[in-house]
Amino acid sequence: MGIFENDSEPSFEHWRADRMEGLAPGIRLETERWTRVLRDGGPRSLPRRESTVWLYLNRVRPALLEWSNRCDHLREVTRDDILTYVKTLHGHQRHDQLVALRSLFSWAKRNGLIFRNPTSRIKVGQYQYGVLQPLVPAQIDRSVAAATTPATRLILALAAVHAARVAQIGRLMLDDVDLGNRRLTIAGRVRPLDDLTLKLLLDWLEHRRSRWPNTANLHLLINNQTATKTSRASNHWISASMRGQDATLERLRVDRQLEEALTHGPDPLHLAEVFGLDEKTAMRYADSTRALLEQAAEASP
Repeated sequence: MGIFENDSEPSFEHWRADRMEGLAPGIRLETERWTRVLRDGGPRSLPRRESTVWLYLNRVRPALLEWSNRCDHLREVTRDDILTYVKTLHGHQRHDQLVALRSLFSWAKRNGLIFRNPTSRIKVGQYQYGVLQPLVPAQIDRSVAAATTPATRLILALAAVHAARVAQIGRLMLDDVDLGNRRLTIAGRVRPLDDLTLKLLLDWLEHRRSRWPNTANLHLLINNQTATKTSRASNHWISASMRGQDATLERLRVDRQLEEALTHGPDPLHLAEVFGLDEKTAMRYADSTRALLEQAAEASP
């Protein structure tokens, strides 16, 4: 009717104002412009998700607070200041904060706010991942015991047997299941249906048919909220039953891929073919497998 004026301020603005507290006025103004471009995009940059903006601002904030004690603007920050600050960081903290700082100062240089980018030629370095560790049987047993419904048992099997991600499980359609040929299509890749997954699929389909006989939703997994719609179930609902367990759906997925590498050897090409992994991820699993096999060999008498 045109009689309501929504003058409420978005929560993002409240959060950003809170994170800017303590910064020097000049640094605060420049940082606010940077976060706005990150969120909304610009002539030469695409908009980022708000969660990405939160991460970047949280990562640069400790350094900006330290420099605000003696600097009024970003152009006063030197290369030595950057090097001195990152020397106090290690591992993923150094990597993450340096990436965010490079984003801030690169934007400032493009927009003429600083004369020289102090982060240029400072190597971020390749992120060093730790060795992936397999789950122990007791952890898996507790997750199995927590799966008490047809839906959660099927979800558990999809992650633990077929290494499906939570989002991939949520996007599965009824047409992705070929019971006659015992095949299942996950993220465009056709996989054979093992006896366990086949039984759990049949149990779930029978439950689905009796619980929501008239639903028009073609997604494989539905619940009370999505049965009356055509949208997929949320990631939160899919992973809720395993939340708080040591063997979460993500860890079960990782454990399945690690088990494949330990069984068939640390061959990244085989892992990429079976699970559709990219080269870097497949090599990470292969490297972890080699490290685990070497540890086992050193521990054996």
